[in-house]
Amino acid sequence: MPTLEQLRRDVFEANIGVYRSGLVTMHSGNASGIDRERGIVLIKPSGMDYDRMKPADMVMTDLDGKKLKGKWNPSVDLPEHLYIYKHCPEVGGVIHTHSNYATSLGLLGKPIPAYLTAIADEFGDEIPCAPYVDNQVDHIGQAILKYKNKAPAIIMGNHGTFAWGPTPRAALKAAVMLEDVSKTVHLALLLGKPKSLPPEEVKKWWDRYHTWYGQQGKKSSAK
Repeated sequence: MPTLEQLRRDVFEANIGVYRSGLVTMHSGNASGIDRERGIVLIKPSGMDYDRMKPADMVMTDLDGKKLKGKWNPSVDLPEHLYIYKHCPEVGGVIHTHSNYATSLGLLGKPIPAYLTAIADEFGDEIPCAPYVDNQVDHIGQAILKYKNKAPAIIMGNHGTFAWGPTPRAALKAAVMLEDVSKTVHLALLLGKPKSLPPEEVKKWWDRYHTWYGQQGKKSSAK
C-alpha cells in the first residue's frame, strides 16, 4: 500500500499532468486520490494556479469532506469526487476538467460512440454525456452514477468532464485520452457522419488492450 506521502506526490503529479496536457487553464479543474484503508482523500486546493502548486499544498480530507490537514481549502468539486469514491470502490483517482473538445461535445449533448479503435481500447464503450445538472450537493455525482457505463469517463452537459481510474495516474490517462479522441471526433463531424465500430469489434480491441497490450502478461525470461 502506498504511503500517504506517495499518494500526495501522485495526486500532485496528476494535477500537474492535466495542466501540462492542456486540459485546464489557470486554476480550473482538479485531480484527487484516495487511500481507502485510511479513509483519506487528497485533492487540489481551491482556486490555486497550477504553476504555483507544490506537493505540500494538496489538501487532505476524510470521506465526509472534513479537512484533516493542509492550510488551504479543498477544491469546490470535492463533493463530486467523494460521491464517486463512495459509490465506486474500484476507483482510486478522479480528475475533473473543462477540456475544450470534450466540453464542446457536452454543449451539444453528444456522447461519443465507439468510432475509433482508440475509444474501444481505453473506454470499451461509447463515452456517455449526461444532461446538464446544477451544482447543488450530490446532483453532479448522482448524474455521473446514473449515466456512467463501462468507460472510465463521462462528459457533463454544459459543464466539462470527469475521468477516473484505479490510481490518479490512470485517471489522468483517461482524461488525456478523452480529450484526444474528442478532438478527432470533432474534426470528423465537420466533414461528415462517422460510423461506429460494431460491438464485437469494440470488444476485440478492449480485450487486447486490457490483457496483453504493452508489457502485460510478459513472461519472465529468467532461467
